[in-house]
Amino acid sequence: MSVKAKFNVWGIQEPNETNENRVVTLGAVTDGSEENKSFSKYTPSGQVIMNISPETAAYDYFKPGKDYYLTFDEVPE
Repeated sequence: MSVKAKFNVWGIQEPNETNENRVVTLGAVTDGSEENKSFSKYTPSGQVIMNISPETAAYDYFKPGKDYYLTFDEVPE
């Protein structure tokens, strides 16, 4: 079984002199499309914060204001 959520990029903190990574903050979608309204009915709030290293493909992947699906799969033992 998997659980699927939908999150929006709230902001991206760019690298600075003390941290070379990007910090991406995402929040659960709450409004907009009918799909977002359906997701927010079952996941009314939630937040994900990722600290992404520059040598990864994910470093340039996320864009402010864009929506992304997040799928949770249990890791087998």
